[in-house]
Amino acid sequence: IHRLLQLLPLISERERATAAARFLARPVHNLSEKDQKTYTSEILAVLAHPDFAELFGPNSRSEVPVTGRLGSHVVAGQVDRLVVQQDRVIIVDYKSNRPPPADISDVPRIYMRQMAAYRAVLHPVFPERSIDCALLWTDVPYLMALPGELLDGYFEHLDA
Repeated sequence: IHRLLQLLPLISERERATAAARFLARPVHNLSEKDQKTYTSEILAVLAHPDFAELFGPNSRSEVPVTGRLGSHVVAGQVDRLVVQQDRVIIVDYKSNRPPPADISDVPRIYMRQMAAYRAVLHPVFPERSIDCALLWTDVPYLMALPGELLDGYFEHLDA
């Protein structure tokens, strides 16, 4: 799912279904026909969703490496989708949990720490822009905004 969300936005809309089906049918994925169809449908629904258009538009990039320091801790990761706009930056991580959590309080702590770390590391890179984070639950599809004040609390106790 991650790989197709990286590649399919680069392909014309009318060719996406065929490209996704071809990719998922590869023996290396070992997917049943049913799973192939389910995943293709899920991915195409994400890409066609009007609320997500800016996430896959011309100001967005996929699989962006992120590296930096938070206190004495080194953060190294890869942002699934990064959108850079004039006044803000959007960091999106894809999650395919089934079913996804309905409430932000049920999001696994590790996901929250991951997004908080990405946000903290990218803040000095984009000091004049707000940095918004969200999880894109591909199964629904649903974009869950992660409030900055909630994410800020994840690194209060790091050494300086």
